Amino acid sequence: MTAAYPTSRRDDVVDTLHGHQVADPYRWLEDPDSADTKDWVTRQNALTRAELSSYGERAWFQETLTAILARPRAGVPVRKAGWYFVGRNDGTQAQDVVYVAESLDELLAGGRVLIDPNTLSEDGTDSLGSFTVSPDGKYFAYGINESGSDWMTFRLLDIATGSPVDDVVGEAKFSEATWLPDSSAYLYVHYPSGGRSEGTETRALGAGELKLHRVGTPQSEDELVLRLPNERLYFDVDVTEDDRYVVLHIFEGTDPRSRLWLYPLVDGGLGEPVKVIDEFADEALFVRMSGDRLILRTDRDAPRGRVVSSDLSGSFVDVIPESAATLVEVRGTAGGLVTVSLVDAQPVVTLYDVDGGNARVVEVGAGGLVGLQASVKSDEVFVGFSTSVEPTVAYVVVDGAVRALPELVPAGASYTPPSVVVERRVEPGRSVPYYVISRSDLPLDAPRPTLQWGYGGFRIPVFADYRPGWPAWLAAGGVLVVTNLRGGGEFGSEWHDAGRLANKQNVFDDFIAVAEHLVADGVTTPAQLAIHGRSNGGLLVGAVMAQRPDLFAVALPGVGVLDMLRFHLFTVGAGWASDYGLPDDPAQFEDLLAYSPLHNLHDGTAYPATLVVTGDHDDRVVPLHSHKFIAALQHAQAGDAPVLSRIEVDTGHGFGKPAAMVASEWADLLAFAAHHTGLSPEL
Repeated sequence: MTAAYPTSRRDDVVDTLHGHQVADPYRWLEDPDSADTKDWVTRQNALTRAELSSYGERAWFQETLTAILARPRAGVPVRKAGWYFVGRNDGTQAQDVVYVAESLDELLAGGRVLIDPNTLSEDGTDSLGSFTVSPDGKYFAYGINESGSDWMTFRLLDIATGSPVDDVVGEAKFSEATWLPDSSAYLYVHYPSGGRSEGTETRALGAGELKLHRVGTPQSEDELVLRLPNERLYFDVDVTEDDRYVVLHIFEGTDPRSRLWLYPLVDGGLGEPVKVIDEFADEALFVRMSGDRLILRTDRDAPRGRVVSSDLSGSFVDVIPESAATLVEVRGTAGGLVTVSLVDAQPVVTLYDVDGGNARVVEVGAGGLVGLQASVKSDEVFVGFSTSVEPTVAYVVVDGAVRALPELVPAGASYTPPSVVVERRVEPGRSVPYYVISRSDLPLDAPRPTLQWGYGGFRIPVFADYRPGWPAWLAAGGVLVVTNLRGGGEFGSEWHDAGRLANKQNVFDDFIAVAEHLVADGVTTPAQLAIHGRSNGGLLVGAVMAQRPDLFAVALPGVGVLDMLRFHLFTVGAGWASDYGLPDDPAQFEDLLAYSPLHNLHDGTAYPATLVVTGDHDDRVVPLHSHKFIAALQHAQAGDAPVLSRIEVDTGHGFGKPAAMVASEWADLLAFAAHHTGLSPEL
């Protein structure tokens, strides 16, 4: 790189933390709205644009990603209150459009547009975050996220006419509108206005409130149902299909263990809660009722998961016992239950009677699970799968009979992805499974440029599924590696526990071990190996590149958690303590300091070529993580490889990003990776 890095002022800021003197010279970058930070962002973006524009690979990837994102697509249908809904995109639209119909056949024939999020903002950055339907089928309650923010505003449409209803509820987060049985009101999670900043979001969120909003009344009159003082507590709300109870799950941050309360529905409101489970001991998620008993998915005494029935005292009886497969989804159907279990991270869909008998495996598509939609009031189950090169394919399952629904996808431009081979391999030393994916006409008989992807956290399973960048990288001749790391959800709660808190280093060791195995097996070399991950996966990339800079040619940390000593002070960061711990705890502080990417960069070290990606409106993992990390990395870098920051304007953590922005970001990432691993896409 010929240009010099922009100057990043280093202030004399030092904290004394549990006996450690910890320097934080870039603390000033924590204020995203200051003139200094805005100027710094402008200069960083200018440098990155200049560098990337000099790469010959950039044009090929931009053209290819534009073609990929121009491919028409559709999501997984949803049936609610007698209506059918699906999101579609003809390939020219920034956001998916929601269509509605009164029957599945009508939906397959096209249906009618109910809401077009592309009309919500001029730049296409406002997106549809959630929607629900009132039980009487009259109202469509939808939440809008502005500029990629997690903040949500609820509005209503009359489904029959498509007309807007004069009813607005704001200052919501991590919520949908959960309707009462008579369709007169809905529950939502509100965060008081004091929790929202006037500028770019950074301040800690504060505690949420469960509120009841009656349609047609001002939000100021909404009824407070529950306020819990702990800012790390979150709510999930449901209503039993027999209209007897509101089901409330209370979570401590991102920890899957939950409390379970039932509010009796009486006289158009809520009675006093029955606290079925009132401690954070196990995962226990409501599925449906069976007479007077609750059907739950739980990991109590079952690390791989099981289905149980429970009375109101929380006494469990097996319905579907634990097996060698990992139970990840359970839904109620008119005929009983539908489950998704993972067998070596491969989803298997099974139907059961409500008592757990009459198991029938459903032969649907292979790959990654995209969505599962079912209802106790219907015998139709909708499921979606994708592969590394094919976006969502939806299926409808009725009494075990499977039908693919390609008609959902609108007509439009075509793109033919490369034919690929998917291999399942295991790193032998630590027994880490992973996928190796490559073009079928390019045998793995010599080392090739390789992109290694991982996440490893929050009990989230990782599949060899679709992301727009994968077919482009594979078409260019690169190898794609998808890793199943400890901390994820592929192999149950014990696998998750082995990669969190004091065990978090296991995630990084797993990823490094796979990289070393790829080199030993001749798949790639350190000079040809790029690594990528987002959010918690961005932390992964930041940590391993700091620990083993010699092993990788390219690092691509996206919207990553990179300052592990201050993450809990901003927006929803304190909620991640279940996986990371809290810096306020002396023992957990030592674990965090040992791997915090920002604090483990060392001056005079040759680091891989690095492109850090963030969004200036990310109010989940705030951009200060990426800003401080790249400033420190530019100061420390002793090698010739460029270390750059790509800061998207008017976008957040990634959800709802317009298609053109998605194409541009992937083109930059892959061109950067190709340029510094020697991948020539002109094959």
